[in-house]
Amino acid sequence: MARVLITGGAGFIGSHAANELLGAGYDVRILDNLAPQVHGPERNRPGYLSQDAELIVGDVADPLTVERALRGADMVLHLAAVVGVGQSMYHIDDYVRTNELGTAVLLQALAKHPVQRLVVASSMSIYGEGLCRTTAGADVAPEERSLNQLKRADWELYDFRGEALQPVPTPEAKQPTLSSIYALNKYAQERMCLITGKAYNIPTVALRFFNVFGPHQALSNPYTGVLAIFAARLLNSRSPLVFEDGLQRRDFVHVHDVARACRLALETSHANEAFNIGSGTSRSIVSVARDLACVMGRGDIAPTITGKYRAGDIRHCFADLDKSRTLLGFEPRVRFEDGLDELARYLAGQIPDDQAEQATEELLRRGLVA
Repeated sequence: MARVLITGGAGFIGSHAANELLGAGYDVRILDNLAPQVHGPERNRPGYLSQDAELIVGDVADPLTVERALRGADMVLHLAAVVGVGQSMYHIDDYVRTNELGTAVLLQALAKHPVQRLVVASSMSIYGEGLCRTTAGADVAPEERSLNQLKRADWELYDFRGEALQPVPTPEAKQPTLSSIYALNKYAQERMCLITGKAYNIPTVALRFFNVFGPHQALSNPYTGVLAIFAARLLNSRSPLVFEDGLQRRDFVHVHDVARACRLALETSHANEAFNIGSGTSRSIVSVARDLACVMGRGDIAPTITGKYRAGDIRHCFADLDKSRTLLGFEPRVRFEDGLDELARYLAGQIPDDQAEQATEELLRRGLVA
């Protein structure tokens, strides 16, 4: 069976993708720098990582390390990235180095030693605001909300006539609107891989992940997925901090579904394509905070609606899965409620270091929260 190199494979999504591929009979090699923000200061091999996966500890932006990791690899699943919209706005050099330079180093090596297939993790963040519909029934790409609008706590989206827009599922054909350095990084990663793959005859697929949740998320990382951030607060008997009015809508997809999508992308005959990977269902952030508190047995802790806005945040975005269903054969299987129950079982007994308030204070100091 083929050997797959997973960059960033010791992380949340990567470890589940490794399990999915090992279960399907693939050999798995992982390249990961075990970043302290994700794995803690000791940078030990995570206990959740399968012992059947070979681990190379190293930097994706180091050419010699990447060359070593690629030896004997038949396919590459490129997940390595620094993740977080807010942090990307003040650790710009770190984000560009890892996300863009790291991808360039990988592609430079693949140009010399092509593989059978390349899959790269992109993100729903590249869309900016999701697709919307006017009262007349026309689909439109909303304009970015102005600073004046946000300062008066007018959170919703409007058309040029000032009429409210209705959010609808966002397809891959929507033109990207890059609202943060992280979004720019992910779009650069996606386009670099698709362009290079086409030029060097490496069948390439980009997967645009929506809000991924499940066990093994880094609970002490204040820039990880929102459910993990809320969980860290609740485990410390603190109220989840919800920005704006909490009615912004997102698409939460379970990591088991995402891992299966990674395998499908490695096995599909389609190439030079981007695919949405989500649940196809939207939920408000405040409702998700309440649901999580209930399944964790902390239903008495209500979320705190901050009424604040972070630079780079968008209002609504959730996935149109028609293309992924038709061409990839991807269908989300894990119900949100079942996924929350599994997450609650994983969280039992965990004592994370809650960094959410410090992260928000850092954004405030830099003028990135209004």
